[in-house]
Amino acid sequence: MSGVKIISAEFLKSTLRPQDFPNDGRPEIAFAGRSNVGKSSLINALLNRRGLAKTSKSPGKTQTINFFDINGQFYFVDLPGYGYAEVPKSLQQEWGQAITSYLTHRRTLRLVVHLLDARHPPTKNDFRLTEVLRFANLPPCYVATKADKLTRNSLVQALATIRHELGLPDHATVIPFSAITSTGAKELWQAIGQRLGRG
Repeated sequence: MSGVKIISAEFLKSTLRPQDFPNDGRPEIAFAGRSNVGKSSLINALLNRRGLAKTSKSPGKTQTINFFDINGQFYFVDLPGYGYAEVPKSLQQEWGQAITSYLTHRRTLRLVVHLLDARHPPTKNDFRLTEVLRFANLPPCYVATKADKLTRNSLVQALATIRHELGLPDHATVIPFSAITSTGAKELWQAIGQRLGRG
């Protein structure tokens, strides 16, 4: 896992208030994507900790910015999912403002893992997130979740669609990932390790 060995992984706190974010200067790896894209499942699979990040079949489960202390050395940050229609507009706006503020102002942020559902083309909100990351000059890592749901040929086409829709170069890496089979975990850890200076 590119020099990253998981010794401990603990939930630290949930908040939307910047003044409540950790202030110890440790690097952070954030996970962002639309509601029900599989952020919590991916985090649990990466850390091999079932139930650490709370999952739900109902979209909109993550309603705050959740911080997880990894090895006492860095943080995983689970951002609220976007684009879930049944969440009240006021809460959607609060999420959007909190996510944008975090992404554009958080100095300890080292990498944003942008999750997209491999079964569907990117949404307008996925494109907006891409624009925010470009504006903030943040390095993204694109991950196509639920890869186990597609055939090999369909997955190749899905990755090409993601690159095309988001305006990524043909050589841009989009990691196919499955929380069920752990496909893509090694490649994602390599990307994370590089941003933590351990790659």
